[in-house]
Amino acid sequence: MSRTTEIDVPAVLRAARAVKQATLAEVGAHAGYSSSAMSRILNGRMAVGDVALRRIADFLEIPPQRLGLAPDPVRHASTSGLRSSVATRVTAGRESEGEVRRRRFFALGAAGAGAAVVGAGPAGAEPVDVPPGTDLLEQALFEPVAPVLLPDLPASLTRARADFRAARYDRLRATLPAIISGAQAERDAVSGLRRERANAALARAHVLATELAVKGSADYAWVTADRALSAARACGSPVVIGEAARVLAITMRRSGRIASAVQLLTTTATGLDGEDSADSLAVRTSLLLTAAYSAATGGNGSTAYDLAEEAERTAGRVPPGLVGELFTVEATAEQCALYRIGLATVLGDPDAGVQHALDLDPTRLPTKERRARYFTDTARMWDALDEDRRTYEALLAMERVAPEEVRRPSVRAVTARLVHSPARLPGLRPFAARTGALGA
Repeated sequence: MSRTTEIDVPAVLRAARAVKQATLAEVGAHAGYSSSAMSRILNGRMAVGDVALRRIADFLEIPPQRLGLAPDPVRHASTSGLRSSVATRVTAGRESEGEVRRRRFFALGAAGAGAAVVGAGPAGAEPVDVPPGTDLLEQALFEPVAPVLLPDLPASLTRARADFRAARYDRLRATLPAIISGAQAERDAVSGLRRERANAALARAHVLATELAVKGSADYAWVTADRALSAARACGSPVVIGEAARVLAITMRRSGRIASAVQLLTTTATGLDGEDSADSLAVRTSLLLTAAYSAATGGNGSTAYDLAEEAERTAGRVPPGLVGELFTVEATAEQCALYRIGLATVLGDPDAGVQHALDLDPTRLPTKERRARYFTDTARMWDALDEDRRTYEALLAMERVAPEEVRRPSVRAVTARLVHSPARLPGLRPFAARTGALGA
C-alpha cells in the first residue's frame, strides 16, 4: 500500500520512539537495521519499505493508519461523513472503545476545539465543554485530523498564551489541538518569511503543550518538546529556539537525564551571548534559571547557585523600562527570587528558602501561573520543614489564585501527606477531596 504524502513518517516515528524512550539500537534490532540506519530513517534520509515499516510500527506501538499502512477513512472524511459513519457503527452495535475515543476527539477536538479557538472572545470566555477524563491534546498528538487553516493564527495563539498565563489549563488542552493543526497547515501552505513565522507559531504551540504535559506528569511531554524544538530550529529565531530548548530540558530532567539537560540549557544560553535585546536577555535568563534548578535536582549545589547568580546578572541587564518577556514566563528580579525558594528546598536546605519566600511579594509576579508557582514552591518548602499548617495555608492560597494548579499530581502528593499527618487542619479533607488528593 502506498503512503499518502501528507504523512510525515519520520516525525511520527521520532515521536513514538520518544514516548517509548527506546534507543536506536532497540528499534533497529526489531526491524533488522543498524543504529546508524535507524538514525537515517528517523531523520528522513533513508526510505524504508512497508514490511520493515510495519515491524517498526509494531515495536513502537504505532497504529498502522498513522503511517499510511492501513485505510483511515476518518482522516479524510468530512465532518458530516464522519458523523454518518459513527452513527452507522453505533446503530450496528459494533463501536469499539477506541472508536468511542476517536469519535469524541474528532467531534470535540476537530470541530469543538476549532470553533472554540477561532470563535473565542477574550481569554476569559466560557470554558470549553469537555467530558471528564478526556485529554483532547494527547489524542490530537497521535490521532490528528488533517490540518485546517485558522482564520487568524496569531490571535488564536495569543489567546492560548493568555489561558496558560491565567492557569486555565483545561480550556487550553481543548483549544491547542486546533491551533497546532492550524499552524501546521499554514506552515505547509506558505514559504519564505511567512513559513518562518508559521514555524515559530507551531513551536510555541508545542511549548504550551509541553508545559501542560509537564504539569500533568504526562509522558507525551517528550513528543511535544521534540516537535517544539524541531519547529523552532526551522523558524531560525534564537529566542524561540531557547524557549523550546528550555521545555525539552525540563522533560529530560524529569526523566533523570539531568547532566544532559544542564548541558542543553547552558549551551543554548551561551549561544545567546552578545545578544542584548530584552527578549534575548530574557530567554538567556530563563535558560540559566532552569539549568540551576536542574543542577540542584542532581545535587550539585555549587553549580546551581553559580547558574542562578549568572541568571540574576543577565536579568539585571534588561534595559530599564522594558520587561524581558518570553512566551510563557518573564525574566525579572522577582522570577529569579522565586527560583531561589525552589533551589534551597531541592538542595535539602529549606531554611535558606524561607527568607526568600518572605521577601518575595507574590502579587509582584505578573501572571496567575507564576503566582501559583510561588505557592507551590512555598508549600513544598514548608512541607520539608514539617510546618503542616503553613503548608496547608500555601495550598489554600494556590487554590484561590489558580484552582487547576492544586490538581497537579505533585501538589496532590503534598496534600495527601497532610491528610495522613497528625495535624488537625480545618477543611483539609474537603480540600483533598475536591482536588483529587484523597486517592493520591
